Amino acid sequence: MEFEPVIGLEVHAQLKTRSKIFCGCSTQFGAAPNTHVCPICLGMPGVLPVLNRKVVEYALRMAIATHCRISPESRFARKNYFYPDLPKGYQISQYELPIALGGYIDIELSGHNKRIGITRIHMEEDAGKLLHDPDQSFSRVDLNRTGVPLIEIVSEPDIRSPEEAGAYLRKLRSFLRYLDICDGNMEEGSFRCDANVSIRPAGTAPLGTRTELKNLNSFKHVEKAIAYEINRQKDVVMDGGKIFQETLLWNPDKAQTTSMRSKEEAHDYRYFPDPDLLPLTVDDDWVQQITKSLPELPDAKRERFSTEYGLPVYDAEVLTTSRELADYFESCIENYSNPKQVSNWIMGSLLALLNAEGKDIQQSPVSPQALAALLKLIDADVISGKIAKTVFDEMASTGKPPETIVQEKGLVQVTDSSEIEQIVQKVLAKNPKEVSDYQNGKEKVFGFFVGQVMRETKGKANPQRVNEILKIQLGVSSDRQ
Repeated sequence: MEFEPVIGLEVHAQLKTRSKIFCGCSTQFGAAPNTHVCPICLGMPGVLPVLNRKVVEYALRMAIATHCRISPESRFARKNYFYPDLPKGYQISQYELPIALGGYIDIELSGHNKRIGITRIHMEEDAGKLLHDPDQSFSRVDLNRTGVPLIEIVSEPDIRSPEEAGAYLRKLRSFLRYLDICDGNMEEGSFRCDANVSIRPAGTAPLGTRTELKNLNSFKHVEKAIAYEINRQKDVVMDGGKIFQETLLWNPDKAQTTSMRSKEEAHDYRYFPDPDLLPLTVDDDWVQQITKSLPELPDAKRERFSTEYGLPVYDAEVLTTSRELADYFESCIENYSNPKQVSNWIMGSLLALLNAEGKDIQQSPVSPQALAALLKLIDADVISGKIAKTVFDEMASTGKPPETIVQEKGLVQVTDSSEIEQIVQKVLAKNPKEVSDYQNGKEKVFGFFVGQVMRETKGKANPQRVNEILKIQLGVSSDRQ
């Protein structure tokens, strides 16, 4: 029997506000435990929450960017459950009336486009964090994260493969980062994903029993966990077993899931409207104001890079992966007017360097202006493309401008034809057998001569002139050129 996976994702994105959603405590990551707390965070009797306007603005930015329908009135609700990291005994969230409904995101995978629906976006507060010490018989709780603002983005069950799930998450993360409302750091927990997975016989409509996967802290883990769960469910069904609705934890070390608890339903949380918070009203003027303030988003920027700069689709896709990378590219273009050459260097040498050092584009040791200056030296025949790579590495390690490095290391390209001609004659005189081989039809030997000339000049000879002079010296006829 052929089975079809049905996947829906629930993403929690921590918003980049300086203070929490219902109080003035700092949201800064990494502070000493229980130092960013107050009576509101700690759930003390008699305190009242006050909604952070910036949280609402950020939620609206994401809702508008993903084509959601904005609710004129939304309400906060209490989600009741007991856990040691939840000091009030409930979490303030939204349930029946969220701030946004019915949007979508378009993804591209293997050259095909697909639209993934978004069921809802709602605001809520984060819980605290339990700290487990394996050498102790107890755990500690850090409540710094309690009350940190989140938006939860719930997709429709439109995803049909682990690869589609990965593409959707990457696109969602790029939106959040372009909008500058979430840093998207999965390791620090500011971008978290839970996956709901089920299978059904291919071609049928009813949904199967779903399981929820947690502890997915990287795109790779999301894809691997979903693939594992799909295969596990297929094996269970084919063996005559039954899928139970439960929450599973992904163990990346063992590459398998383990059962955590039975899956809760909404009624288990006993939702009811929070009596301490008034309904939230969002008028059209506010929505229009935010809409006008939105930056150019990834899809529009990718299209513009292709049309305005004449870049291949692949180049435009890579360069618009993040807003910062796209800005770096355009800063280079302001100083050097060959977009494809800039694209080649960013996608080649620069990204290779950053990946090797575990850095992102904001931490690049080579500024856009410095890279543009390097490319100008190549165009002016001051250095060759090969020497430019040496100069680039030196720029990255020292921070010096390319002109200084070229002068200090004597890397100025040899362009004098008479000087190159003398070196070519020397190389040919040293290698009579290879000259004979070439003249007898072994054309691959030509590359050997080029290499020898470049070696004699320590890579500083102009490659184009080397090729031209070699052809003359070897008596290459026009039909072999």
